[in-house]
Amino acid sequence: MTLPEEIAACRLCADRFAATATAHAPRPVVWFGPGARILVAGQAPGMRVHISGRPFDDPSGVRLRDWMGVDEATFWDKTHIAIAPMAFCFPGYDAKGSDLAPPPICARTWRAQALDHIGPVDVTLLVGGHAQTWALGPGRVTDRVRNWREHAPRVFCLPHPSWRNTAWLKRNPWFAEETLPTLRTAIREALT
Repeated sequence: MTLPEEIAACRLCADRFAATATAHAPRPVVWFGPGARILVAGQAPGMRVHISGRPFDDPSGVRLRDWMGVDEATFWDKTHIAIAPMAFCFPGYDAKGSDLAPPPICARTWRAQALDHIGPVDVTLLVGGHAQTWALGPGRVTDRVRNWREHAPRVFCLPHPSWRNTAWLKRNPWFAEETLPTLRTAIREALT
C-alpha cells in the first residue's frame, strides 16, 4: 500500500467526527505525489471538499487559484502541485455551524511522511493560521502575511482564501498589489 493509500484509509478520527454536529465519517482527501514543485499547506478540507474528494473544490479554491495565477488543470495536477493540509479530513462543524480546528493527531501521524513522500519543493504556500503555526511557530496571520518578504520566494504565508476574509482583503490592498505579483512569479518559475 502506498502512503497516499494509507492516508486515504485512515480512520483515526472516526469517533471524534461522529461526535460533531455533522456526525460524519472520515474521508481523507489525499492529493499529492512525489516530485511536485509546489506545496500548498492548508488547514483542513471543508464540507464541499469532503463531498467532492478534491481539495479546494469550492469558492476558496477559485480564489486561491487566482492568487496563484494557475488554471484548474495545473492546480489539480499532482506532478506540479502537492496539497497537504494540516488535517486530511473535514473536521466537522461545532453546534453553531463553525468549522472545527484540524485535529492535531492528523499532522502528528501523517505530516512528516507526506512531506518526505513529496520531496523537496521550490515554493510552499502556508495557507491560514494552522499551517503557519505548524511551520513557523506561534504568530498572527496578518503579521506573517504582511512580512511576506522574510520568506519569499520559497515560502509565502497567505490568509485563508475563504469568502470570510473578503473584508480583510479590502483592508489590506497591499496583499493584491505587492504580494500576489511576486507569488505568481514564483509559481510560474517553479512550474517551468
